[in-house]
Amino acid sequence: MSDTEHTTPSAAADTDGATPVRKRPKPGERRGQILQALATMLEQPGAERVTTAALAARLDVSEAALYRHFASKAQMFEGLIEFIEQTVFSLVNQIIEREAASGASPSEMGVRQVTRIVGMLMQFGEKNPGMTRVMVGDALVYENERLQQRMNQFFDKIEATFKQCLRPVAEASGSASPTVDAQVRASVLTAFAAGRLQRFARSGFKRAPSEQLDLSLQQIL
Repeated sequence: MSDTEHTTPSAAADTDGATPVRKRPKPGERRGQILQALATMLEQPGAERVTTAALAARLDVSEAALYRHFASKAQMFEGLIEFIEQTVFSLVNQIIEREAASGASPSEMGVRQVTRIVGMLMQFGEKNPGMTRVMVGDALVYENERLQQRMNQFFDKIEATFKQCLRPVAEASGSASPTVDAQVRASVLTAFAAGRLQRFARSGFKRAPSEQLDLSLQQIL
């Protein structure tokens, strides 16, 4: 599912050209439509809290229809978070594996891994502005606390990945405490990535997170 795509319920006319009748969505299709609509509504700069009433109106269904697919609005947000997690960490694994097979030295490989992971996060945010608001917590302010906790865990996992990639870099530099040094740099990178995404969301999606990214990462790394 792409946050920038929007699928609306389709209608089809019968063979006599009579009044169009709504097709019954296939199993799972309506669930995807609900999540796409929610993500699209979150793309609006300065958007207020999305209500189930507004979401139902956008899809031209009743609120009861929404609750046939999700037990609560929190579950709808969890569906978006699952998409973020699955997409991002699948790409993280691809980056790590690709660089590991590149034949570069462990130090060079580590720098390239974290550089590309940060770049991927920025690209994901730019292409999916509604998802960005979920990632940085702007869209979760008035929602269930567990949603924010889950996004915190997402960034904790990103930081742990950075730490693993950067330990060989610290060792190659002759650090007396490579684990500590890798942890410090990983936390700085994570804060940088989250800050760039937050700036993007709070600027009304005008300040691209990839702005002068290479120069910024050179300073950090």
